[in-house]
Amino acid sequence: MGSIYLADDVRLKGRQCALKEVEYDRALPEKTREEAREQFLREATILARLDHPNLPKVSDFFSIGPRDYLVMDYVPGQDLRSLLLEARRNKRFLSENEVLSWAEQIANALIFLHSQEPPIVHRDIKPSNLKLMPHGLIKLVDFGLVKILAPEEVTITIIQGQGTALYTPLEQYGGSDAHTDIRSDIYSFGATLYHLLTNTPPVDARRRFLTPESLLPLREINPSLSPRTEKAVLWAMSMHPDERPHTVGEFKQALLGNREPLTLPISTRARAHLSPRSVMEYLANPPEAVLAWSAAVLFLLSLLATLIR
Repeated sequence: MGSIYLADDVRLKGRQCALKEVEYDRALPEKTREEAREQFLREATILARLDHPNLPKVSDFFSIGPRDYLVMDYVPGQDLRSLLLEARRNKRFLSENEVLSWAEQIANALIFLHSQEPPIVHRDIKPSNLKLMPHGLIKLVDFGLVKILAPEEVTITIIQGQGTALYTPLEQYGGSDAHTDIRSDIYSFGATLYHLLTNTPPVDARRRFLTPESLLPLREINPSLSPRTEKAVLWAMSMHPDERPHTVGEFKQALLGNREPLTLPISTRARAHLSPRSVMEYLANPPEAVLAWSAAVLFLLSLLATLIR
């Protein structure tokens, strides 16, 4: 799959970036590997042009010997897998409202990618590839398995592997990408939400193909979820691509309806750090106590003056 490194920019002091190392399938013939490298250069050029608040910026790409590298913004914060594991350890579920606020941002990123010409399919959406920044903004990271849907062009799988099994649709298994399109991202998106909302890994598509009833409805695991959320997520996880939403916009509408658009992406975790202190905590600080009592005295004096009149 290749590796991701945290790197220091030697030209812009103090700037850190993420370095994605692309590892080619060594089983490929040499000619195919050369074609794959050419494809990488084309795709890296396209990725470098993308600019969206929920995507890390690809700022450069280069090669060293047989390996290629993507240079991307470093995204601070926790990935959603860490938050999921923390919730499970504490025997609680992540808040449905919070997960839906993340889903809105993820949907916006995917709508942007899929609207490019040609469309861009991420192909590896999963909790560990979603970073929650300290102020509440979600970033969809790791373009290692990205596929540009260029018409009439043979797409080579240049990375070893086809995504993470738990979140991968059936059509993405195997070495061919002929049947992979934007609906594959919709399946992975739905499977990711399933995991976040239930603390339960989704049953992988191969097992579901053999045993369809193996995937439990979300509300059987987390009864507090709304029927609307359950219905939308299971629709996205339909086995056959034709039975899923045709676009992320359609899925977003089914999931969120007329929910107010996100204007300030501050998560409950970020708000916890910004919550006002209690009166007693405020007055415990001497300088602030003086200000508070002074304001109270002035208010009482003005009130007495008004009554005397």
